[in-house]
Amino acid sequence: MAIDEALLRSFDPATSPPVLRLYGWNPPTLSLGRFQNAAEVLDLERCRAVGVAIVRRVTGGGVIYHTEELTYSLVCAPSQIPPASSIKDSFRVLTGFLLAFYRRLGLDVVYAIDGAPEGTRFGERTPFCFAGKESFDILTAGRKIGGNAQRRVKGAIFQHGSIPLHNRAMTGLSYMRDQSPACAEGTTSLAECGVTAGREHLAREIASAFSDYFDVKLESDTLSDREQAERDVLCVQKYSSELWNLKGEAL
Repeated sequence: MAIDEALLRSFDPATSPPVLRLYGWNPPTLSLGRFQNAAEVLDLERCRAVGVAIVRRVTGGGVIYHTEELTYSLVCAPSQIPPASSIKDSFRVLTGFLLAFYRRLGLDVVYAIDGAPEGTRFGERTPFCFAGKESFDILTAGRKIGGNAQRRVKGAIFQHGSIPLHNRAMTGLSYMRDQSPACAEGTTSLAECGVTAGREHLAREIASAFSDYFDVKLESDTLSDREQAERDVLCVQKYSSELWNLKGEAL
């Protein structure tokens, strides 16, 4: 999470090229949405007893349990993406490459707004991310696969999301105060859809889908000196602090 924020802080909308980052999680980790109170939504006693890591994202939304997944983050300027009619519509624009990626894997996918049952309520705040649906969440066979969140700051768009290789929603739910099974129902993963390819293959496929969808050439890179410096400061002053991770208060 420190690297994600460092990429955002270091991005200059006037001069920086867009950045796509692909990564994973080790050890398994619960990430809180920016405005959640850990004590209100998590069973902290159980979390501490089991030793599960907890971190806070710079984006909103509900708790996500990260394990056995491919995660992406994207930083760009509004002028660097196809036109969007609104901030909400930019989710459609910026998740289009995910539809292309899933279709490459043979999945029949649609946006929730096009495939959810009639009467589905979109945008309801839920403590557990996978319990709710947004208009441009991605569904396959009626089930939500992964999740995405976005933030805008200083002329830049930051978005990240998870692509579950295996469905561990019930494990994540076991750390919540509200453990209603319904909160984890309606989710799926690549393995449940018959996709068994490894992370390296999937990373190549998602990079290729991104390149084709946005008609861009991707070039491999490492963190710049500035990004590394930002990351190091954020790790020490923010992401290693329970004040931030549990309460959302930065030092």
